[in-house]
Amino acid sequence: MTRTITVGLDGSLASLAAADWAAHEAQLRDLPLRLVTAWEWQAPRLRTPATGIGVPVPPSDLQRASAQHLLVQARSRLGESRPGLRIDTDEIPGLPVPALLKAAEEAELLVLGSRGLGKAAGYLLGSVSHAVLASCERPVVLVRAAEHGEEEATPETSTREVSAVSGHRDVVLGLDLHKPNDAVIDFAFDAASRRAARLRIIHGWTLPPYYYGGALMPDLNDGMVKQVRSELSDVLRPWQDRYPAVEVHAQATIGGAGRHLVDASYDTALVVVGRQNRRAAVGAHIGPVTQALLHHAIAPVAVISHD
Repeated sequence: MTRTITVGLDGSLASLAAADWAAHEAQLRDLPLRLVTAWEWQAPRLRTPATGIGVPVPPSDLQRASAQHLLVQARSRLGESRPGLRIDTDEIPGLPVPALLKAAEEAELLVLGSRGLGKAAGYLLGSVSHAVLASCERPVVLVRAAEHGEEEATPETSTREVSAVSGHRDVVLGLDLHKPNDAVIDFAFDAASRRAARLRIIHGWTLPPYYYGGALMPDLNDGMVKQVRSELSDVLRPWQDRYPAVEVHAQATIGGAGRHLVDASYDTALVVVGRQNRRAAVGAHIGPVTQALLHHAIAPVAVISHD
């Protein structure tokens, strides 16, 4: 079965920005684009004048018609801007989270929109996006729309404001040298290669305890920096051999990588991080670096699940 680039639509500007990004990615990978939307039958209650009693009014036909209209509009818009791209649509009855997780099983990657609330507030990571991200075994890309005050998309704003597709800006990889994962590294190198972009790699490391106690040992500090850089080079060497055309700029920064990755996201095409598949005390584990990016990053964020 041919895998697809799958994007979840809900009518928001963020989801249309995600569709734009997904369409561009589908062309880069020469894969079909699949637009999916999930709708759930929810019976509102209407109070009758005679009794004042709430009675359910089944709106399932209206919900389905709305879902179909959303898909038709999105397919038409993307088809006009990207002729030749195969675009499939799928309306899935049921709850959004299981529907999107099911759709992701056949996807090369799943793309979702995240509503931005400005630079201070960052992402409003909804319960659906959070639940899907925490459980999905396929790569997930979260895309936010350009900053504005509108929540719902219109055909006019969809072409003017929501595009998340960039030119040849850097791809940024957050790399954990303690647990480097091949799938995460390969995704980043592949993304940079397809975009003819430079790959920036950021690794955050912690100073030894003596530093915080005030002791100064310049020679030892220099030795640690050289060791970290050497380890970084060793990890990246096989991938640089595999992707010789990709220009690599690697940096080892003192402190957590989250802040540096967020800063880098303001002028980059894509940020790539990993998510280890393990359960937390409550719900699934996402991790502090990924959480920081989801709340504050400007660029699309690719989260690669791994064991």
